[in-house]
Amino acid sequence: MTDFHGKKVLILGGSRGIGAAIVRRFANDGGDVTFTYAGSKDAAEALAQETGSKAVKSDASDRASVIESVKNAGPLDVLIVSAGTLALGNPLEIDADAIDKMIDVNVRAPYHTSVEAARTMPEGGRIIIIGSVNGDRMPFAGGAAYALTKSAVQGMARGLARDLGDRNITVNVIQPGPTSTDMNPHDGPMSEYMHSFMALKRHGKPEEIAGMAAYLAGPEAGFITGAMHTIDGGFGA
Repeated sequence: MTDFHGKKVLILGGSRGIGAAIVRRFANDGGDVTFTYAGSKDAAEALAQETGSKAVKSDASDRASVIESVKNAGPLDVLIVSAGTLALGNPLEIDADAIDKMIDVNVRAPYHTSVEAARTMPEGGRIIIIGSVNGDRMPFAGGAAYALTKSAVQGMARGLARDLGDRNITVNVIQPGPTSTDMNPHDGPMSEYMHSFMALKRHGKPEEIAGMAAYLAGPEAGFITGAMHTIDGGFGA
């Protein structure tokens, strides 16, 4: 287990799925954890009570809202951006507003919150973005815009790693493959199709993603930055 006693941690998008697993891991490892939620108030309040963390309502598609969340929670030792949304469909037919909102949540929120956190983050801080293996590989139709957002955070992380390197602040992206959440359950209608691409014929567990986040935020990962860390069961192999 990692030790985050004395560390202030903010997880954007922490009420469900991967985000909730990250909240539990960092709280269990002693971190002073705050997390944001958008619509899942009951789940957020239950998780906060379970873990001793603090839940804050914040709209990840609203730049002012997420920046304010970072300001209020800081100075941060660790920022993890897990908030994300998914819009799939024929690019000739899909609602343009849904695409713009996805870009706001998946790209603009990670950028603006990372920059805001870096303003007051101490030497050796950690910034971690939850991306997707679809930033590297989009093996089915209808995912062009989603893949665009996940590729965008790759470039962002590489650039910010250089911008913040003189303060030993690391910036990394975790790229999960299919992971069992409410949005993508391990026994859902797409499971067999997704497993057909994979070396390991199963969905990942949110706790496995949280374990990688804990490693990247810990002292042994101090020389890792500007990198993409794929955890996908061989989806992209």
